[in-house]
Amino acid sequence: MSQFFYVHPDNPQQRLIKQAVQIIKQGGVVIYPTDSGYALGCHLGDKTALERILQIRQISGEHHLTLMCKDLSELSVYAKVENTVFRLLKNNTPGAYTFILRGTKEVPKRLLNEKKKTIGLRIPDHKIAQALLAELGEPLMSSSLILPGCDVTESDPEDMREQLEKQVDCILHGGVIAGTPTTVIDFSDEAPVIVREGAGDVRPFQ
Repeated sequence: MSQFFYVHPDNPQQRLIKQAVQIIKQGGVVIYPTDSGYALGCHLGDKTALERILQIRQISGEHHLTLMCKDLSELSVYAKVENTVFRLLKNNTPGAYTFILRGTKEVPKRLLNEKKKTIGLRIPDHKIAQALLAELGEPLMSSSLILPGCDVTESDPEDMREQLEKQVDCILHGGVIAGTPTTVIDFSDEAPVIVREGAGDVRPFQ
């Protein structure tokens, strides 16, 4: 049976955030809110927890996974970021963007795209997600909570509880969120490529 925490979206209770982080550190899978809807998260180095997320989503390891980062300094530990790209990211984060970048040696190989050695990284503009990342002190391995047969992220934590409480260890209820996918921008080649137009404004990257 998973823990179910009602977390204030604007002023997250530190006590609940600490409990959620303990669950993550002990190998748990959590559901938490972001600025683009709810996501599944687990510890970066936990292979078993990652497999549980892939099982819930019913996706293969080839699917582009995302590292949720607190800020740009954390992001640059896990990705190779040139100065011009860094300036672009600085001007547009936090926000509803996922950036595909070449990973550094800090990223476990199983998380990298096999051919291009890339990883999706993002800095969410959401107080609960930011509180989790600050307490954790490292990125959270994440995947949008899109259940098999659905095209959009789950929006109501009460429904998630009904469907997933036996498959996850903790659900952070931060309110009902109608998820809008992030804008995905690939920086792995010379010029940025807009892979998907979503919530984030694409104009700064064109």
